[in-house]
Amino acid sequence: MLKVYDELTAAFRRNEGRLSPEAYERIVRKHTTLFEDSDTIFVLLQASGYPIEMEGDGYRFRPHFTPYDEETFCIVDIETNGSKPGTSQVIEIGAVKVRGGEVIARFETYVACAYLPDQIIKLTGIEPEDLVGAPSRREALTQLRAFLDDAIFVAHNVQFDHTFLTASFERFGLGSIGNPKMCTIELAKRTFESERYGLAYLNETLDLGSRALHRAYCDANAAAKVMLKSFETLPEYVQTTDDLLRFSTSSQKERRLAST
Repeated sequence: MLKVYDELTAAFRRNEGRLSPEAYERIVRKHTTLFEDSDTIFVLLQASGYPIEMEGDGYRFRPHFTPYDEETFCIVDIETNGSKPGTSQVIEIGAVKVRGGEVIARFETYVACAYLPDQIIKLTGIEPEDLVGAPSRREALTQLRAFLDDAIFVAHNVQFDHTFLTASFERFGLGSIGNPKMCTIELAKRTFESERYGLAYLNETLDLGSRALHRAYCDANAAAKVMLKSFETLPEYVQTTDDLLRFSTSSQKERRLAST
């Protein structure tokens, strides 16, 4: 499904956020099986969080039409017992949903885990007894999938959280994450000056008020504040959610051209 997300998004962007049934069919047909037709793929796309909608007899990419200040962003942070999803697992999940500059929902859970290395205990302060009786990985990930819905997936160093969680979702039959993603490090680099952009440094210099770094909910909340700080200095041409997503990965040349 990852290729479907990328190909659909590129096609939507080439066509002002809309696709005809024929254009949609051409893309999804490359990724269907004998048991999946284009309508089934549409259902799977929506279930994965990919923000596609039907419009008449065609399709549209919702972020292209949604003002970013009306969008729902889900800022996520995870703590894990290792760096590789193939040999490690999530031990804590924290997430906040933000819309219109306000936190509208919160999610926080430990995740049951049988093995917690000493270095992770020292880094996070999470003890093995904290995880006793916690939801299983399947339960916790299923809850997160429901919480995400079709919000924009945001994280500080989003590639790690998104990649780790996608692998975890797929392992437990929850599919991949189709939600468009945005990195608060990359967004911050394009909107305000700082000597460093690590969350601990920004928490201190911007006085974000995070109580405990390397704890999932506190880090998610701090990253949400970084995102809102970045919103204060976005260029005028950033109006929609898709404008914002593209800006967050744009080159200096692309930003110069967009500003003229």
